[in-house]
Amino acid sequence: MKKELVSFEGVHCANCSAPMQGEFCHECGQSIHSVLRPMHHMVEDTLDMVLHIDGRVVHTVPPLLYRPGFLTLEYFSGRRQRYVAPFRLMFVLCLLAFFVCHIAIDNVGFTDTDLKASEGTGEFAKDLTPDAVRTHYEQVRKDIEKSNEDAGHGKKAMHRDVSAERDHANHRLSQLGAIPLPAQTEDGWNFHSKQVDVTWLPDGMNRSINRSIEHMGTNLKGAMVGGEEGAAAQDRILAGVFSVLPQTMFVVMPLFALLLKVMYVFRRRLYMEHLIVALHSHAFLFLALLLGVLLGMLRAWLVPHGAWMGPPLTVLIWVLGIWMPVYLLIMQKRVYRQGWFLTTMKYLFVGWCYTWLIGFALGFAALLGLAR
Repeated sequence: MKKELVSFEGVHCANCSAPMQGEFCHECGQSIHSVLRPMHHMVEDTLDMVLHIDGRVVHTVPPLLYRPGFLTLEYFSGRRQRYVAPFRLMFVLCLLAFFVCHIAIDNVGFTDTDLKASEGTGEFAKDLTPDAVRTHYEQVRKDIEKSNEDAGHGKKAMHRDVSAERDHANHRLSQLGAIPLPAQTEDGWNFHSKQVDVTWLPDGMNRSINRSIEHMGTNLKGAMVGGEEGAAAQDRILAGVFSVLPQTMFVVMPLFALLLKVMYVFRRRLYMEHLIVALHSHAFLFLALLLGVLLGMLRAWLVPHGAWMGPPLTVLIWVLGIWMPVYLLIMQKRVYRQGWFLTTMKYLFVGWCYTWLIGFALGFAALLGLAR
């Protein structure tokens, strides 16, 4: 200790002029080290910071996965330094889980068949002028509508066939350097002509609502027509939904903590304690979701090359799915320290309420995603 005092003797903080007793000022917290240093020193500091965070991750993620309630009880006991903070842990795992889910859904290939049917120019390769392509397309469209009407097929099949032919025609028009055909439209509510006007809202908010309704109508109509236009609309909707899901979870989190506060009101715990429980619970759920989706993607990649890999990976996915509700029940029992009967009853009631809460939240997120 004396050695440290001697080494900093006569040195004052550049920010508040307090005498320095270490590398950080005890008055304002500023470091004695200047930020104006050679680049290799900054690289060393960055590596040190990354390795320090990695050390925390190593101590945090494993118990989060297989030791229900351990991190929460450690946090309550004041042993927090070696673990990632609850909010940061939940936030990072939330982003990672939704990011991987988005990638997985993109790779499922809902529109692969339609897109393959839309590739190339088809019969329109024989047309030598843009007018010939447009005339040919109108004839093909009428033939498809008539054949579907005679066969009694639904509108969805008809729109899919017409969309594929329109894509063929547009590919040919692109080769000829002509303007593409207009987008396919649907019957029903005209989202562009029907305007919402709430008198007690400001004009700017009314315009924002009507703009969102127009976007919603455009996305819905586009998703229904199939082909390249439908694939683009589905991508827009999917990207919009996943862009608002993290914000939606941040709204759900305090409501879930409030629900725990009401259920355990006689335990005399602070709301912040229930919020930490909620953060760790959701961090585990996002971690389990992330691992489950990664296992599913790994299974889809490996099974075509080795069918024997399918059953073990399927068992792991099922084990992870069963472990999720069991984990949360054990965590609730360990944190709140009540009997199994009361814990189970409260767990079932909280789960029922949370199912409705998350259902409304996801529905709201879907609407916001459609309006993007």
